[in-house]
Amino acid sequence: MEINELSFSYDKQTDSIKNVTCTVAEGAITTIIGPNGSGKSTLLGLMSRNYAPRHGQIVLDGKELSGYKPKELAKKLAVVHQHNEAPADMTVEKLVSFGRLPHKGLFRPDSDEGEEAVEWALASTNLIGKRELRIDRLSGGERQRVWIAMALAQKTPILFLDEPTTYLDIYYQFEILELVKKLNAEHGLTIVMVLHDINQAIRYSDNLIVMKEGEVLVMGDPETVVTPAVMRTVYGVDVKISHDEESGIYMLPLGIRA
Repeated sequence: MEINELSFSYDKQTDSIKNVTCTVAEGAITTIIGPNGSGKSTLLGLMSRNYAPRHGQIVLDGKELSGYKPKELAKKLAVVHQHNEAPADMTVEKLVSFGRLPHKGLFRPDSDEGEEAVEWALASTNLIGKRELRIDRLSGGERQRVWIAMALAQKTPILFLDEPTTYLDIYYQFEILELVKKLNAEHGLTIVMVLHDINQAIRYSDNLIVMKEGEVLVMGDPETVVTPAVMRTVYGVDVKISHDEESGIYMLPLGIRA
């Protein structure tokens, strides 16, 4: 996916996204980071066509994103939003099966291929044993896995995740991120996600896009991007970058810049 000189405004006066140009590498995990209000989720919304840009273009597989029909685009990319809702009495399997709608329509029975896709999505997210449970009986981490499973059932090569670990305890945060890593490694999914935790972004990403005030300041692999100078510019804090043999580089915040 190529993003070229993209600008967007909610109120048609002040740009929330300002002349952004960046690339999403195929088959990699790319994470967008930056302070609150920097435009991370807005950029992801533009990339998934939830919003229309004021200026610029997004190109997917050689074709402008605006040129795709809705069902055609839904077979290219799936999105797990930050806030999701479903009827409390809906079962896990039923919700996951909604991921097949772009392929079959609302009132048509699913094909064998579709049923296999649902089974694969449930298995990939370790939900086979919970398929008959109601959504309101699940933990926060389990519910997040259900939404990811529904996206997987679409069988798209690209998966977008908007703050998938928000509001989760640390155990479930790592459970979700390990799942993301597994989906990329075993199935070659191109994954783009928004994260707040910089160390998690470092550990689970091939590439980072760093934003501030609607602009992309720097992008590249974590070791190149996460430096004391960049963190000071973006977040206004001093940090120390260290290395651990098991987890690689990590960032230690030292305090607010004087």
